Amino acid sequence: MKRLKRKKQNAGVGVDGNGSITRDCGRKQKLAEIHQALISDPVDIETLRRAAASKGGLLTDELRRKVWPKLLNINVYDLPHKPGQDVRENHKDYNQVVLDVRRSTKRFPKGMPATERAVHQEHLIGIILEVLKRNPQLHYYQGYHDVAVSLLLVVGERMAIAMLETLSNYHLRDFMDPTMDSTKHILNYLMPILEQVDTELHDFMIRAEVGTIFALSWLITWYGHVLSEFKHILRLYDFFLASHPLMPIYLAATIVLYREKEVKQTECDMAMVHHLLSRIPQDLPYEHLIGQAQDLFDQYPPSLLAKRAALQSRKSLSISTFQAFQLSTLHQRPDSVLQRLTKAQGSTTSRHGLAAALPRDQGQPWGKASRMVKMAVWGLSATLGAAVFAVAQTAMDWGPEMLLQLF
Repeated sequence: MKRLKRKKQNAGVGVDGNGSITRDCGRKQKLAEIHQALISDPVDIETLRRAAASKGGLLTDELRRKVWPKLLNINVYDLPHKPGQDVRENHKDYNQVVLDVRRSTKRFPKGMPATERAVHQEHLIGIILEVLKRNPQLHYYQGYHDVAVSLLLVVGERMAIAMLETLSNYHLRDFMDPTMDSTKHILNYLMPILEQVDTELHDFMIRAEVGTIFALSWLITWYGHVLSEFKHILRLYDFFLASHPLMPIYLAATIVLYREKEVKQTECDMAMVHHLLSRIPQDLPYEHLIGQAQDLFDQYPPSLLAKRAALQSRKSLSISTFQAFQLSTLHQRPDSVLQRLTKAQGSTTSRHGLAAALPRDQGQPWGKASRMVKMAVWGLSATLGAAVFAVAQTAMDWGPEMLLQLF
């Protein structure tokens, strides 16, 4: 088994004379760095990504409500309206969404009153259907609600819609095709990662013919469906929101590698190995595994794996649009600036959000007035990143068949 090159991750963490970590010092420093990154103009996205990925993640839900939107380039003063009852009418996925949400009681905090949980579940149904209605190119899959509920419980209904919509068009996009072909393609990265690190483990799993389906629910729910502690789920969401769309599959590889001895001691039989791997331990060393996943990604990036394993990254919409998406997040104004701009629009804005108060050219939703406001609010310069992102946005509306012709 190859040894992974491990980088020291003591940034932001103090160490005393005996070598023990002074967590309070590290926490305060990290809080200060996050706060400074949020008020910088433009927002210091790279620092926020490092904070989300590094030990401890974003520390509190209050910080997550501030940082998560920035990681996804969401304007907190231009959020979607709460879904109306009409979103449920004649929606082809309504019955399946309701069934999945009704079965999601374990995803809510222990001790939450049944009446409060029922309200959240109704919001969850509306959030999912609203995103699907706004994006007809997206197809619902079972497990999607596990992502949605994690967002809802942290950021609330309207922000959850905005975040879920962005994630669905980028990080989760491959899972939302009409078939599972793209999802299988992402799963196919798992075995090449294992092969690079531990050929014996890789060969054992090949002989057992276990495949990768054991990791399917991990991947499509961002581990929300398989972990019992919500704090662990949130820690992984911090990491994934700040990372490449394939990071969940790299984490899956680190989990398998962590259980190497268990796997090799199991009978080399498909059913036996699948049974072992599909039941994820609840006491995993998450910080260690997150660091290992980042190291694996750095040493064996998707482009390298695609060449060695005959994988073609252009088949993945999540991979092919990620660079443009990442560039688009670099030009955001801090919330204090957006708030001043919002207040300047008058009381109408405070009730309905900035977009509702903006002047629009009749019949020209992308007219001169709208463009000027967008430039003022977001401070976007005519950079390559912004231009590429615009192309990517347009391409997403075309559908996967037309998009693939561009690459």
